[in-house]
Amino acid sequence: MKIYRHFEEQKLPVSIQEAWDFFSSPGNLSKITPPEMKFIITNDPGKNIYSGQVITYKVRPVFNIPINWVTIISAVEKPYYFIDEQKFGPYKFWHHRHTFKELSDGVLMKDEVYYALPAGVLGRMMHRFFIKKKIEEIFSFRKETLKKMFL
Repeated sequence: MKIYRHFEEQKLPVSIQEAWDFFSSPGNLSKITPPEMKFIITNDPGKNIYSGQVITYKVRPVFNIPINWVTIISAVEKPYYFIDEQKFGPYKFWHHRHTFKELSDGVLMKDEVYYALPAGVLGRMMHRFFIKKKIEEIFSFRKETLKKMFL
C-alpha cells in the first residue's frame, strides 16, 4: 500500500484560541471546503470536537457523485492539535493532523495528511493524474478562504 503525504502551513493574524475555536467547530468545515463539493455534515456532532467524536459527511468530490464519509476524532490537545481519521469513505487510509502554534503576531496553522487509496495500481494512477491535484485544489481553496476570513 502506497501512503502519500500532503503538508500545508499558513500563518493567520489571530490568537491561538481564536484559531482553535474556529477549526475545532465541525460546522465550520463546510465554510472552507470548495462549494462544488457540496459538503454536508449528516449527523449532529455538536459544537466542539472531542476525542472519540464521530462525524459523518456527504461530499461530492468527483462528477457530482455523492460519497458518504465517516471520520473519528482520534486525539485532541486543546488548543494545540487534533487528529481526524477516516473510518469509512473514499480512502483506504486517511490521517489528518491539524496543529496550531502560537506566534508573537498570530498563529501558525499546519495540516499534515497521510492517505492511501484503494484499487492498487489503478488507485496509484488515479492519484498521479487526478487525486493529488484535487487535494491540492481543496487546500488551496481553504488557504484563500482563510485569508479572506482572517486577514
